[in-house]
Amino acid sequence: MSLSYKILLKPEPEGGFTVNVPALPGCITYGADLEEAKLNAREAIELYIESLTEHGI
Repeated sequence: MSLSYKILLKPEPEGGFTVNVPALPGCITYGADLEEAKLNAREAIELYIESLTEHGI
């Protein structure tokens, strides 16, 4: 089963992007450029869901 999550990309004044996943509270990451931010978001989502599963949530 494949799920999709909306991500919010916020450009930072010092460079790079902060990424927030609204559907997963506290799931936030960063990337130095857009490509890295998207890759880090995918990894953060996977780890977040893995943690929920391990904790029986």
